[in-house]
Amino acid sequence: MIHLSERQRILQWVDEASNAGARIRKACDLLGISPRSLQRWRQSGEVEEDGRTRRQFVPANKLSEIEREQLLQITNSERFSDLPPTQIVPMLAEQGQYIASESTFYRVLREENLLQHRQASRPATVINQPKPLVADAPNQLYSWDITYLPQVVKGLFFYLYLFMDIFSRKIVGWQVYEQESSEWASEIMHDIVRREQIEPDQVTLHSDNGGPMKGATMLATLQKLGVVPSFSRPSVSNDNPYSESLFKTLKYCPRYPGKPFADLGQARQWVGDFVHWYNHQHRHSGIHFVTPEQRHTGLDREILIRRKQVYEAAKARHPERWSGQTRNWEPIAKAYLNPEKCGATKVPEAMGKAV
Repeated sequence: MIHLSERQRILQWVDEASNAGARIRKACDLLGISPRSLQRWRQSGEVEEDGRTRRQFVPANKLSEIEREQLLQITNSERFSDLPPTQIVPMLAEQGQYIASESTFYRVLREENLLQHRQASRPATVINQPKPLVADAPNQLYSWDITYLPQVVKGLFFYLYLFMDIFSRKIVGWQVYEQESSEWASEIMHDIVRREQIEPDQVTLHSDNGGPMKGATMLATLQKLGVVPSFSRPSVSNDNPYSESLFKTLKYCPRYPGKPFADLGQARQWVGDFVHWYNHQHRHSGIHFVTPEQRHTGLDREILIRRKQVYEAAKARHPERWSGQTRNWEPIAKAYLNPEKCGATKVPEAMGKAV
């Protein structure tokens, strides 16, 4: 729809082009209008407002006011007040009554602001993804969770508490207990803060929504120690991927026993050996195949520099064996938790940084 003021400008431009010797059809093509439209605008000798803008279209199948009021009364009646239109319309048809289609019911209810949760159950709530977090040094961002270790008695388990530093992947705290407990998790956190010399507001601790994680004792301990809690969405394991990955490494490594643990002492002994191997011997793929201990203490930079020098020297000796650059051994500067979908490299540094 072309407004009156724009029509007047178009006519002026066409007249100027025509007076300069241009063909009217060519001028209309350049302006994106039809020559017939130009003729129609000039029929009365002056440019008038388009009558189509004043047209009011009333659908022939529109509900009358009586029918609309009847629809609302039925929908809000005691019998149908908790049912959606997809059930109301078929039930009315069983009684030999047809008022409108399901889509019309929905449209009318939406216009009247009545399209709300119509059942006794609680309406579904939208839970947003946890805030993206990033760490560029050790002891800034931790993740922890609890996993089961089977006992010889079928159906009984020991519970392994594991705390890890996301930046270095180092297991900074662990213990095996016979139960899940917020109090025991608090004791482990106290020990971690003492050993790692954590200052208030230095560390963000991420976990899922389990009872020990959100227990009053654990939350009070975190507040006392100055540790900032962070939680996953309910039933979404992807929000705590580092702990889930660590548990998979633990249970699928060749060292994992093929039989259940006989007692608590045996379970603790095995986990202690695993933690030592994981921290001091395991070359982690996520940190360029250095050990978590090396990255946690800053030794990884020198190691990666030496590797890069070795690769550059090998390429210099036999350049024909290299089709491009040597392997990237640059240290990974940052570790991200729950980055935005655009990718970890797009997450702003100031967004949720655990410092």
